[in-house]
This record gives sequence, structure tokens and C-alpha cells, in this order.
Amino acid sequence: MTNHQKPIGSGFGARTTASEVLAGFDLSGKSAIVTGGHSGLGLEAVKALAAAGARVIVASRNPAMATNSTASIPNVSVEQLDLSDLHSIRTFADRILAAGIHIDMLINNAGVMACPEKRIGPGWESQFAINHIGHFALTTWMWSALEGGARVVSVSSAGHHNSPIRWNDIHFERGYDKWLAYGQSKTANALFAVHLDRSGHEAGIRAFSLHPGKIFTPLQRHLSQAEMVEAGWLDRDGAPADPTFKTPEQGAATAVWAATSPMLAELGGLYCEDCDVALRAETTDEPFVGVRSYATDPDEAERLWKYSVAAVANIPPMATVR
Repeated sequence: MTNHQKPIGSGFGARTTASEVLAGFDLSGKSAIVTGGHSGLGLEAVKALAAAGARVIVASRNPAMATNSTASIPNVSVEQLDLSDLHSIRTFADRILAAGIHIDMLINNAGVMACPEKRIGPGWESQFAINHIGHFALTTWMWSALEGGARVVSVSSAGHHNSPIRWNDIHFERGYDKWLAYGQSKTANALFAVHLDRSGHEAGIRAFSLHPGKIFTPLQRHLSQAEMVEAGWLDRDGAPADPTFKTPEQGAATAVWAATSPMLAELGGLYCEDCDVALRAETTDEPFVGVRSYATDPDEAERLWKYSVAAVANIPPMATVR
């Protein structure tokens, strides 16, 4: 339904918080999974969903840290999940299926950004592998827990403007660029939502992707202060310098909105930002606003889906990182 890629007048905006999105909602009886829900935007989404009554499963690479950071939040449990390891993903999915839990909301939030070059499993570039392939495997392996009514929300980024899918060199075997690699992985998140919505619609599964905004979170852990000063995010003293940055609770709002808004009940496969459906980037002169056409192209989305199915088929666990 990417032909609906235009704002729908949600009434919310860039400064809306996750708790404001859910004001008046009763999510009792609903279950949600938030990957990377122990810190940053994921933690704020968990807080808002749990406060509205949802049962929230925090899927974290570091269960001890996640348990500590969510200890005071009701309705929350923690499960181990390492998106760089297919064995860990399969084990997590199997636990969910064995428990017989219906998942109403899956927020694919965890990720890495602009990290040093790493090769995972069979030689996959780590940002593409963790941000896209890991979440693709998680979602498709939990399919039966999503059937019958679920929203799958993938946290993409305006960084997708930096790169389409590099079909001639997806894994940067001919030279690594950390920002192009990040951009490609975020385009993959958007395309995943497009084809997931097409594939899952009849089973009651709807999908969305989104740009959360610019927010200071642990996602910047691989960036030096000098890089952030050069980008205009910080001043020379290391203090925040860009007034367009959001707070973490504001940054979590669009994911929570996409996961719960009744306004999206008959829509799917769309890219969102600032708690609304985003416009197409080609309709504005503002840089890094809206969604690029290659990130919503249904043919590109289908091609990526087929590539991803083949990638996770009969691949040994991805534990080895080099």
C-alpha cells in the first residue's frame, strides 16, 4: 500500500512523546516484543507500552543489563537475543512459539550504526547482517505468533538516503564505507516493511518502517566526538549543538505510534516520521526528509526478500565475528 505514502494528519508531531501517543490507550491483554528494549529508544518504547498495560518482552543481547534497566517497569520480561547470531535468533523464536504467545506488536528496534568493519557468519557485513538479516530471520521465524493480527515496526532512519541496496556489492567486499553500509541497512529495513506487509496482509500482519529522528543514544557509540562536532551535532566543548535533536522519549514516539495507531488500521508497508506517514522525498527540497523512492519500490522489496530467504536458509550459527 505504498501508494498511500503521504501524511494522514495524525495530530502529533516531532516533539510528541511516546507516552503522549498512548494517552488514553488500554493495551491490557496485548503482547509486544521490543528488540534492544533495554536502552535508548527501545527502553522508552518499553516504558510507554508497559504503562499502557501491554505485556512487553525485551529482547536483549545483554539480559543482565536489560533486567537491571527494566527492573522498575511493570509487565516486562527479558529474553536473550543476539541479532548477530542465527542460532540465538532461532532459539528465541522457538521459545516464543513454544510458549504459545500471540505477539500483537513486534518493534524491530535494535541496531548498530557506523561501526568499524566486521564480518559476521559467512562473511556478511555486520550492519546489514544485524540491522536487516537478523530482524528478517526473527520476524519470519516467529510468523505463526504474528498471524491473526500483528504490527511489525522496523526502525529505519533518514540515513537510508545515503544508499540504495548495493546489489553489485552488498557486503562491501570491494572497500568498506561505514556510512554507506549503515544507509544500505536502513534502506533494507524500509524495503522489508514493504514486502512483509504484502506477504502478511492476508494473515493479519501489517508492517511499517520509520525514521525516529536524531537522538543522542548509545547508537552513537562508534562515533568520536570530533566526528559529531564536524557533523554539527556537538559544539567544540562537546555540548549538544543541533536544536533538531529529539529526546529519547520523543524519538520513541513514532515507533509506538506505528505499532498502535487506529489511523493505520487499513494501511501498511509505509515509512513514517514524526508520528505520521512520511511524504516522498522527491516532493521536498529538504535534505533527509521523507522516504526515497528506492526504499519503497515493491520490486526492490521483493528482490531483497528473496535474497534474505536464501541468506538465512541452511546457514550455520553466526557466532564468529572477525
